[in-house]
Amino acid sequence: MNSNKINSKVLDEVLDKMIQTVDGSKDEIFQIGEQSRQQYESLVVELRDIKTQVSNVIEVGDQLEVQARLARNRLSEVSKNFKQFSEDEIRQAYEKAHKLQVELTMIQQHEKQLRDRRDDLERRLLGLQEIIERSQSLVSQITVVLNYLNRDIRQVGILLEDAQQKQDFGLRIIEAQEEERKRVSREIHDGPAQMLANVMMRSELIERIYRERGPEEGFKEIRNLRQNVRNALYEVRRIIYDLRPMALDDLGLIPTLRKYMNTIEEYNGKTKIHFESLGCLEAKRLSPRFEVALFRLAQEAVTNALKHAEATEISVKVEAAEETFTMVIKDNGKGFSLEQFKRKKDKTSFGLIGMKERVDLLEGKITIDSKIGLGTFIMIQVPYQVV
Repeated sequence: MNSNKINSKVLDEVLDKMIQTVDGSKDEIFQIGEQSRQQYESLVVELRDIKTQVSNVIEVGDQLEVQARLARNRLSEVSKNFKQFSEDEIRQAYEKAHKLQVELTMIQQHEKQLRDRRDDLERRLLGLQEIIERSQSLVSQITVVLNYLNRDIRQVGILLEDAQQKQDFGLRIIEAQEEERKRVSREIHDGPAQMLANVMMRSELIERIYRERGPEEGFKEIRNLRQNVRNALYEVRRIIYDLRPMALDDLGLIPTLRKYMNTIEEYNGKTKIHFESLGCLEAKRLSPRFEVALFRLAQEAVTNALKHAEATEISVKVEAAEETFTMVIKDNGKGFSLEQFKRKKDKTSFGLIGMKERVDLLEGKITIDSKIGLGTFIMIQVPYQVV
C-alpha cells in the first residue's frame, strides 16, 4: 500500500479505538464517582450516629463528673474525720469514689475514641466529596471529548474519505480519457475508416465494371457506393454526437434530451424510456456549461441504468421552477447497496462520483437512493441560469 495515500479506513479504526478507550475510561470514572457517592452517604449516616453518641457520652460524662466530685469530697471528709465514721462508711466512701472515677475515666476514653472517629469520618467525607466533584468534572470533560471525537474528528474522516474518492476519481478521469481515446480511435478505424477504404476500393472498380459489364452494372455499383458513403457519414455523425451532440448548441437542452432518449430507446429496443419536461423550458436557452453538464448527467444516469442496472424501463423527468432546475431519473433495474457502493471502486461507483462532481460544480445537490432488486432513484437539483 502506498504510505502517502490517504486511508480513511485506518483513521476510522484508530478513531474507534480511541472512542472505545475514552468511553471505557468515562465508565470507570463514573463507577468510581458512584462508589464514592455511596460510601459518602454511608459515612454521613455513620457520622450522624457518632455525633449522637458523642453528645450522649458528653452528657453521661458530665453527670459522672458531678458524682465523682461529690464522691471525692465525701471521701476527703471521711478521711479527715475518719474517727467519726465507721469502717463500713469509710470503705463505702472509698469504693464509691473509686468506682465513679473508673467509670469517668472509661467514659472519657470512649468520648475520645468517638471524637477521633468523628474527626476521621469528617476528613474522609471531605476527601470523598473532592473525589465526587472531580469525577463529575472528569465525566463532563470526557463527554465533551467524546462528542468532539464522534462529531468533529469523525467529520475529518469523512473529509479524508471524500478527498480519497476525489483522488481516485482523478486517476479514473485520466484512465477514462485514455479509454475514450482508444474507443473513438477503434470506432473510427472499425467504422468510417473501413467504410471509406471500401469506398476507395469500389470507386476504383466502377470504371472497370462500367466497361466490362455495362452502364446498368456501373450505376448499380455507384448506388451501392452511395449507400456505403451514407453509412460512413452516419457513423461519423454518431461518433460526433457521442462526443458532443451538435443539437445541444442548435436546439438547446430539452429538445436534445428528448432526441437522445428516443435514439437510445430505438437503439436498445427492449428498454422503454419515458421523457417528460415541465416548466416551459422548450424554447428557453440555458448557459452552455449548464446545458452540457445537465446533458452529461442525464446521459451518465441512463447509461448506468442500461449497462449496469439492466433496466427495462427508465423514466426521465425535468422541471424548471423559479430558480431551480430539477431532474429525476428512475429505473426498474436490479439496484445496488448504498453501503457497498461507498466501498466499491468500479465503473458504476466512479460514474456516480463523477455525477456528484458535476453537480458540485453547478453548486447543486444530488440525491441517490437504491436498493437491491428495487431499482435506483436519482434526483438532481441545481440553480439554473437562463441566457
